[in-house]
Amino acid sequence: MSEKELSPLARQLLGGNGHVKFYTQQEFDESLALAKAEIMTVAIQTTKTALMIEREACAEIAREAGYEDLAKAILNRIPSQRQ
Repeated sequence: MSEKELSPLARQLLGGNGHVKFYTQQEFDESLALAKAEIMTVAIQTTKTALMIEREACAEIAREAGYEDLAKAILNRIPSQRQ
């Protein structure tokens, strides 16, 4: 991978010894794809957790109102999401 010389202004803005590591488009694309996959994984897990918290709160409201069967149905709507 080659390094390119920067203008004095670029060196001043970027600091350091005036050399910046440049990446190929393929390296950038691979890193970007990995970052997107990690973000999506976290987003999916966070959404599942939020839905479960909401479901538990709804079930608690139903239970307090005397609807035990409804509370159970709410909690067990999608059993695979229970942890």
